[in-house]
Amino acid sequence: QVQLVESGGGLVQAGGSLRLSCAASGSIFSIAAMGWYRQAPGKQRELVVSISGVDTTNYADSVKGRFTISGDNAKNTVYLQMNSLKPEDTAVYYCNTLVATMRWSLPQVYWGQGTQVTVSS
Repeated sequence: QVQLVESGGGLVQAGGSLRLSCAASGSIFSIAAMGWYRQAPGKQRELVVSISGVDTTNYADSVKGRFTISGDNAKNTVYLQMNSLKPEDTAVYYCNTLVATMRWSLPQVYWGQGTQVTVSS
């Protein structure tokens, strides 16, 4: 099994910044990708950003130029630096990872428990 532990959410005023962290642990042979999704009340979960391979990133248009994903391979940890936050960024943010638990196993998707980000106007 693989566990994802997220931290760093909270309440911030519009224009402020937050940094989310997600640490993966457990039976990890290799990590193919990690990323962040978010889900606002009454809306579907959406991709915020993903990172795979050698720093290949995919950002949602709504966060380009404001959010930055980075990773620490040695710690199996990914970070999301969120700047210039807007009220519409308010959501529960979920960490997501694609992990192979053994050499010949197919990668599987794992989710964190989510962390609340609230941006006040």
